Amino acid sequence: MILSVSRRTDIPAFYSDWLLNRLKEGYVLVPNPRNPSRYSQVQLSPQTVDCIVFWTKNPREMILKLDTISAMGYDFYIQFTLTPYGREVEAFLPDKKELIETFQKLSAILGPKRVIWRYDPVILTDQMDVAYHLECFEKMAGLLQGCTERCVFSFLDFYARLGTTLRELGAFPIQEGDMFRIGEGFSQSAHKYGIQLSTCCESVDLSQFGITHASCIDGDLIEELTGCRLRKRKDTGQRPGCGCMESVDIGSYDSCAHGCRYCYGVFSQERARKNRENHDPKAPVLFGSLPENVIITQRPVKSLKDGQMDFLHLLS
Repeated sequence: MILSVSRRTDIPAFYSDWLLNRLKEGYVLVPNPRNPSRYSQVQLSPQTVDCIVFWTKNPREMILKLDTISAMGYDFYIQFTLTPYGREVEAFLPDKKELIETFQKLSAILGPKRVIWRYDPVILTDQMDVAYHLECFEKMAGLLQGCTERCVFSFLDFYARLGTTLRELGAFPIQEGDMFRIGEGFSQSAHKYGIQLSTCCESVDLSQFGITHASCIDGDLIEELTGCRLRKRKDTGQRPGCGCMESVDIGSYDSCAHGCRYCYGVFSQERARKNRENHDPKAPVLFGSLPENVIITQRPVKSLKDGQMDFLHLLS
């Protein structure tokens, strides 16, 4: 099993104590996003979890826990979203200088292969135009040179429920011509600083600039990191164009405190605030208590390793 932590919320930033407790106890209860009375019990033993994929915008609080997680027998890599936006877009994130320093520190601990930079999403407004993004990406790539081997980027999706927020922000849909200009410019900067570039869930073909389609839950990378071959299967539950392999996500929506105005994981800031207040780091669920009519089912999970270890990995 590949464990996704998490597309739905930023567990490393806000709930790393809870995660560590869940790993120690060996299981977690995950609510069904469409049916709040149903929960899945997911076993989290190192024999079952082949790799953890972390998604975060600020892993600072989790850095000191990584040695413990590794010593428990878990392998992992980190998707670190780092954009050029200020607090008018990402209201409660630390200063970008601090986040870049956190990225550099994390890479020094884990190595550049295990820290993937996400420039996600690309938002166009009258002030943040194509030239703005090209300049910002060039500067950020230079600061992250040697700290990462990969960068994944995507263009803003205009989800219907975010329409008002995005209009207030002044965001507008990105035309294909601008996608090509951004792709070409990003590619030049990425090549200059030794970074492999991919898009996430994009139908546009930017391969002429050496840009591939990403697999953020990347079976090939996990095989390389773990030294084991995997029985890989595409995740059919994700959006069209997603190249990720199948994983189990243990996060919950409406629980992130970053305040990003483009976020699809927070439907209500007030609900998210209340959920965070109802968080208990010792509980088997991320927040709240189990309903009286709860139905808990054991989710069938197992290791995807086929047992064929890479010889060079054994010698390293």
